[in-house]
Amino acid sequence: MKKVVLATFLTCAVASCLPLASAQGASPGAQAAPVAAPAPAPAAAPAADPCAVPPMAAAEYAVYTNANTQTDPKAKAAALEQYLTQFPQSAMKVFTLETLMALYGNPPISDAAKTLDAADRLLQVAPNDLTALAVEAGIRKGQADPITDATAKQAGYDSAASYAQKGLAATKPQCTPDADFNKLKANYYPTFYSIVGYAAFSKKDTATAIDAYKKELAFVPLDATKAVGQPLQDTFYLGEAYRFATPPDYLNCAFYESRAIAYAPANFQAIMAPTAKYCYHKYHGPNDDQYAQLGTIAAANLNPPADLGTTIKPAPTPADIATQVIATTPDLGTLAPGDKEFILQYGTPDQAAKVWGIVKGKSFQFDNVLVIASTPTQVQVAISDDAVQGKTADFTFNLTPPEDIPELKASATAVQKAAYNKKVAAAKKLADDIAAATQPGKNVTLTGMYDSFTPSPIMITMKDGVVVLSKATPAKPAPKPAARPAARKPAAR
Repeated sequence: MKKVVLATFLTCAVASCLPLASAQGASPGAQAAPVAAPAPAPAAAPAADPCAVPPMAAAEYAVYTNANTQTDPKAKAAALEQYLTQFPQSAMKVFTLETLMALYGNPPISDAAKTLDAADRLLQVAPNDLTALAVEAGIRKGQADPITDATAKQAGYDSAASYAQKGLAATKPQCTPDADFNKLKANYYPTFYSIVGYAAFSKKDTATAIDAYKKELAFVPLDATKAVGQPLQDTFYLGEAYRFATPPDYLNCAFYESRAIAYAPANFQAIMAPTAKYCYHKYHGPNDDQYAQLGTIAAANLNPPADLGTTIKPAPTPADIATQVIATTPDLGTLAPGDKEFILQYGTPDQAAKVWGIVKGKSFQFDNVLVIASTPTQVQVAISDDAVQGKTADFTFNLTPPEDIPELKASATAVQKAAYNKKVAAAKKLADDIAAATQPGKNVTLTGMYDSFTPSPIMITMKDGVVVLSKATPAKPAPKPAARPAARKPAAR
């Protein structure tokens, strides 16, 4: 007998939905889907056939026939288990275990644990059985999805992916016709690739995720990539894998997510659009002028055309921006501090030298800047927008030392001692006020003189730094009470 295969045992359980979310959100699943159980085995083939099933003894045949003619799925499963117990070396063991997988994996039984047990036993005798590998990968992936512990969740995904990888590497069993094996591959390979891709994506192995998702899309018919289902969902995840790659590939992210948007239902388009536009802006800049064009190109192509990088223009590089600023600013001394810093950081050595020559040795006041770190002699602050957003220092102010107060002589008079104590108290109060004003996270006003800089990472050092403390508003004197008029003496009569 030729080996019976179940080409439709496993299908993607999300074929009718598209649960899309951010990088680490909802994931594609693959669960066992309802199918009819295999029919009873045909009569034994001629003994000369290498794939023939040896004739059964009468006692075994009676038990086997009785089990396969049961009409109630639960009774049939119990009878088949009893058959395997009685005849553990049966030539029909593979076929029987496949039948049990189908019975356990479908209503009215629908028992994942028993389905996995049947798949485990089947793989012990038929390690290349694609259906059993698909059942293992799909159910284990589904069991991992609701786990909340990150380590256990990833372990579940990795377990599912290991079975999917075995499925992709499995060779055709000797007695399975080529046409049947190709049908199995067509049915299971997309889910195998999907599970491998998601397991890798979940642990930030974006290179493996990208490879798996692209192989999945290349394997399925083109129309399947445009219909609601697993391939369309994984098109979005492919874009996400490019977004989180090292370094990020924002153009490919924007392309694949735009393609998913082109064919997704309207409610999912709204969920995906912000991420697609984010990647587009990271690549192209803040202008939306080519966003619609990118969507049109993505809808018409499964993968990015070779000229996409020149059709959709990249944003100007920081070096381009520095060159443009210098070319369009007649007096570089009028540039804002952040613009000067930008050129020092991203300009050519000549451009940086030109700007530094203008500011070096010049004093400047910086109002309301964010303190990152401070000591009694130094304050590090964030001044540029990028530094403020990243909470990293880009300026260091070396503070002017406090006034040196000479020690009193032993012969000091009482007046001199009083003056000394007053100076010491004032110096301490000033130091305390400066320390309070320069606590990390506060905003402070500083003055200083440009002294030196390093471009990468950018750090501009100021000397003669002074913390400008806000002056307390003097209290208004209390109004004087109005003068009461003098008592009038009564007139003389």
